[in-house]
Amino acid sequence: MASITIPNLDDALEGQLRLRAAARNRSMEDEARDILRTALAHEPADTKHLIDAMRELVEPFGGVDLELPPRGPIREPPDFK
Repeated sequence: MASITIPNLDDALEGQLRLRAAARNRSMEDEARDILRTALAHEPADTKHLIDAMRELVEPFGGVDLELPPRGPIREPPDFK
């Protein structure tokens, strides 16, 4: 099981956590774990890739055909001598 340390925690925030934990008859550590568990449970389960989000926006309009520029020969690398 992992363990974390939160340096420079605001005194006011630490006080709020202490009061919240006491009101729920828990330790501060247990209350912090519960807060993290609750917050992360509401995160979206799956995030889209940028290309999928873009495709979702463009497809209703029939998509987009991009004209590709012609390819030329590979240039010689510079000589730094």
